[in-house]
Amino acid sequence: MKIITTVTRRRLDIQGFTEVDENLLKQTASWLRFAFAMCTIIAGLGTILASYTILYLLVPIAALGAIFSTHPFDLIYNYGIRHITGTPALPKRGAPSRFACGLGSVWLIVTALMFQTGNITAGYILGTLLTLVGLLVSSIDFCIPSLIYRSIFGFPPKRNG
Repeated sequence: MKIITTVTRRRLDIQGFTEVDENLLKQTASWLRFAFAMCTIIAGLGTILASYTILYLLVPIAALGAIFSTHPFDLIYNYGIRHITGTPALPKRGAPSRFACGLGSVWLIVTALMFQTGNITAGYILGTLLTLVGLLVSSIDFCIPSLIYRSIFGFPPKRNG
């Protein structure tokens, strides 16, 4: 079983996984990054290609991630990958993580609009920043939108240990 560092656990708490059992997190923490990694790859591709079509196609996926406690890309893991890896289903996503998806939805729309209306430089800047934010959460669990959420609505207490 994997070890979750204090820093990683804090970052996951900030994302809204405060009530998730430690053993479940040990088995699924790296897979919680999967949805963000998929979104980051697609957003990055849309940015590189300056494709507002790709970016617009990602908007409903991000929006569903904001609305529901299970991200659409979590379903790929829950109904497929986990049966291959022998790991449990992912825990439900909390409000901070869903807020991040909502913010991502808006960011995708604005970025796509920049490309669509010929504001290519603005599109590249916004798309690159979005991709970098996605890289942080999908690689080291550092979620800037969740930090924004927590700055507004309060941070969870720090754990002892």
